[in-house]
Amino acid sequence: MKALDRDILRLAVPALGALVAEPLFLLTDTALVGHLGETPLAGLSIASALLQTAIGLLIFLAYATTPAVARRLGAGDRPGAIRAGIDGLWLAALLGGVLVAVGVAAARPLVHLFGASAAVEEQAVVYLTVSLAGLPAMLLVIAATGLLRGLQDTKTPLVVAVSGFAANAGLNALFIYGFGFGIAGSAAGTVVAQWAMAAVYLVIAVRASRSERVSLRFGLAGVSGAAASGGWLFLRTASLRAALLATVVVASTLGIVELATFQIASTLFFTLAFILDALAIAGQALVGHGLGAQDVARVTGVMRRLVRWGIGAGVALGILLAALSPLLGPVFSSSRDVQQALLVVVLVMAAGTPLAGYVFVLDGVLIGAGDARYLALSGVVNVAIYAPLLGLVALFFSDKTAGTNGTAALVWLWLAFGFGYLGARALTLGLRARGTAWMSSGG
Repeated sequence: MKALDRDILRLAVPALGALVAEPLFLLTDTALVGHLGETPLAGLSIASALLQTAIGLLIFLAYATTPAVARRLGAGDRPGAIRAGIDGLWLAALLGGVLVAVGVAAARPLVHLFGASAAVEEQAVVYLTVSLAGLPAMLLVIAATGLLRGLQDTKTPLVVAVSGFAANAGLNALFIYGFGFGIAGSAAGTVVAQWAMAAVYLVIAVRASRSERVSLRFGLAGVSGAAASGGWLFLRTASLRAALLATVVVASTLGIVELATFQIASTLFFTLAFILDALAIAGQALVGHGLGAQDVARVTGVMRRLVRWGIGAGVALGILLAALSPLLGPVFSSSRDVQQALLVVVLVMAAGTPLAGYVFVLDGVLIGAGDARYLALSGVVNVAIYAPLLGLVALFFSDKTAGTNGTAALVWLWLAFGFGYLGARALTLGLRARGTAWMSSGG
């Protein structure tokens, strides 16, 4: 078990640094925009929900690439592993171009669907429109990260992520307050940092391909194969983003203060999620490698250890979050109403982090095993369970409802998401992990 734990930590600790870098600087951006006022912060909530949906739907560029590369590596085919990563990069470039073209035309209509006030809507459109320029770069970063993780290298993504997001935070502060660009400055700083990170990864990918004499040419068969392997993961992620978007839509009906508070709370939650995802990424790499080497016993051991690590990490993070809860409000907003509401919501969030740890770890294990079809279909079931809970919150706590208490509404919204939706995911993932149908060994 000690050797297994060392392997988990060898991959998870650098992955943790890379994953935490992004949400930490997203938290910084939220704080920078938050002090511009409640309206820009509410606009950021809508725009970031749309951007994270676009990126989240295409996270399969990493989640499909990591196990595919790891399996080939486990089977002793390093050139084939690198070729799989190159195909993923080409697919990322193509999808990035399509996203920009669609996003330019659809930005305002999509923002309007959230039903926010005109002032909030305008802030969201500004942020979203500027941010579109960075989407192709971000997809290249995601795909390249999947390649390196599959090669059992989580240290390089750590260096790139920390450097890139540090630059992002500095640029955002300069553009927002130094140049007076407001919320547009936050988006512009992020775009510059994203393209710098993409450039670094492209250099790494080119060097790796040359060292193994792997062609960098576009190959339709390889790119279509990468797309096909990620199809089920796309549906899996689509169900996740549907649940998250629906939650933001309901939050936007509660009022500006409530939506601004929800933006901070959701950013905190995704910071925790990124931390816990470090274990999931270790699971993807180790499970994929183990199945490629046809070592089923090791895969079973990895899964069991990761579940214990996930729950334990969730407990520790929940305690830390609860302890920090009185200090968080003033960091992210100057609004007294937002500060008071955030304190209560964060305490509810802290209680659910062990459940989140269990869910994220098992999700990573099944992704590493290539069990994407089950993840996709169970994701649809999870949304079907969550939808009525979300509907009840919207029915009883809309700001159009007389006597609505904003903080109570946010608490019930987070209970629906943090315990209702994640609870459904825990059930479907746990049932699958109890058997062996998810294991398919071989390269």
